[in-house]
Amino acid sequence: MERSLFGLVSGIEILSGGIIRLQVAEAEVNNIVIRFLDRKTGEPTRGKTRPETILRQLTTKKGQVYSMLQGKRDVDTILTMGIMEDVSIIPQPAGDTDKVDLIMNVVERPSGGFSAGGGISSGITSGPLTGLIGSFAYSHRNVFGRNQKLNISLERGQIDSIFCVNYTDPWIEGDDKRTSRTIMVQNSRTPGTLVHGNQRDNSTLTIGRVTAGIEFSRPIRPKWSGTAGLIFQHSGVHDEKGNPIIKESYGSPLTASGRTHDDMLLAKFECVYTGSGDHGTSMFVNLEQGLPVWSEWLAFNRVNARARKGVEIGPALFVLSLSGGHVVGNFSPHEAFAIGGINSIRGYEEGAVASGRSYAVGSSEISFPMFGSVGGVVFADYGTDLGSGPTVRGDPAGARYKPGSGYGYGFGVRVDSPLGPLRLEYAFNDRQARRFHFGVGHRN
Repeated sequence: MERSLFGLVSGIEILSGGIIRLQVAEAEVNNIVIRFLDRKTGEPTRGKTRPETILRQLTTKKGQVYSMLQGKRDVDTILTMGIMEDVSIIPQPAGDTDKVDLIMNVVERPSGGFSAGGGISSGITSGPLTGLIGSFAYSHRNVFGRNQKLNISLERGQIDSIFCVNYTDPWIEGDDKRTSRTIMVQNSRTPGTLVHGNQRDNSTLTIGRVTAGIEFSRPIRPKWSGTAGLIFQHSGVHDEKGNPIIKESYGSPLTASGRTHDDMLLAKFECVYTGSGDHGTSMFVNLEQGLPVWSEWLAFNRVNARARKGVEIGPALFVLSLSGGHVVGNFSPHEAFAIGGINSIRGYEEGAVASGRSYAVGSSEISFPMFGSVGGVVFADYGTDLGSGPTVRGDPAGARYKPGSGYGYGFGVRVDSPLGPLRLEYAFNDRQARRFHFGVGHRN
């Protein structure tokens, strides 16, 4: 019973005293059949998904003894593919044998559609529509019936704009390690205020990036996953009229090459650990190596890491977060690590503490339920560029008298919503300033 095995009655014997003896045999799987059902009528129909795309997800195989517990896990696995609305398994006797045929009934979800939404950018700190972003996207979650994903999205804000095309195969055919492949092309314009701030005439710089690449990801071991990829990036800085510029008003250069743009080819390696539950331990390590295939392309090495640990203390949750990074080599000044703001040191504007070649940030929070979907939080943050601000080309942090280190503390409320946690926080910093922060979703 603990294994939840499925059995068939192969013989019946009636004994004296009204006792019935049943001979039960463990049922082997004879065949697995995928049957598509219409979403409205429930009648069999022709499906868009290839049966082999579903069958390779199953741990139940032909010739195995059928376990109902294993079958339930297979149903959950098919549902997590995101292309099915309902899945069920019905075992049926396979003729006169002691085997069973498994009929898997599946109801497919609509495979594609358009969506629209909005959000907030942390890189804009002033203006009548501060940080607001609108988005529009088309997605297809089952291209060619192979569970491959196509997403085309456009985000537009006061300054921000991101156009992105992603094509993902969650499990490359013929691979037994569940390796996925993602091909990405992106054209973005983001504010340059995090590193270079507002200019002397209060104008704003924007950073344009054209990026294309391919990444491969796969599970390494339970709770661990790894990613490797190759990414090309063409980036440059523009003024408010859209003209490319190589120096800002403080005299600091805006590119590493001295030209109007920087080109780089990045080899990327990433490892992620995710503990069980929302409050478990998580860890992220990212390594990028610039490959100087051409002499003009940038050569550098960048490492970035984050770790988070949550501990329940009665009804409250204590969370400790640490992050840090370092760059060696010749990199674009606008790619420096910027700290300060809602995702690093609260109580400061975005990027107002430091922008350096290195950084370290620590944060602690205690959150607790209040009523319904509303909770409270108290927090404290500290961060430093480890004295690396002047080593960034042109020292943009020094030109703006950024302190290089700082701390903040405060309190706030969290509200659960379909978009994720809504965060409203009030923070004080070590320079006797105070500031409201509003964000959507968990902290980075």
